[in-house]
Amino acid sequence: QVQLVESGGGLVQPGGSLRLSCAASGFTLDYYAIGWFRQAPGKEREGVSCISSSDGSTYYADSVKGRFTISRDNAKNTVYLQMNSLKPEDTAVYYCAAADSYVRCLTGGGMDYWGKGTLVTVSS
Repeated sequence: QVQLVESGGGLVQPGGSLRLSCAASGFTLDYYAIGWFRQAPGKEREGVSCISSSDGSTYYADSVKGRFTISRDNAKNTVYLQMNSLKPEDTAVYYCAAADSYVRCLTGGGMDYWGKGTLVTVSS
């Protein structure tokens, strides 16, 4: 069974850090671009970051650039999102998704697999 499972969300104070994990089962992440997306209450889903399958190219939304870092460990079939200097506006459900095309990851359209999400709450 193909699955993506996110973990690592929780409640953190402004300025704090969290590391999200996206673990794949039933398929190999090596050949897929992986993206992190988020959806805040009452807002549309937005792309946060992508990492390519080939050369490790990365993309970050302007709102998280310099604070978030995406990485992948193909041996563990897992992708991570390190989130530092968190702000209240980062509060959202974070989803990871896989696509066999980096371009599709960048546009957020037509991702092949989605996880169910993990909630990140940034609040004092």
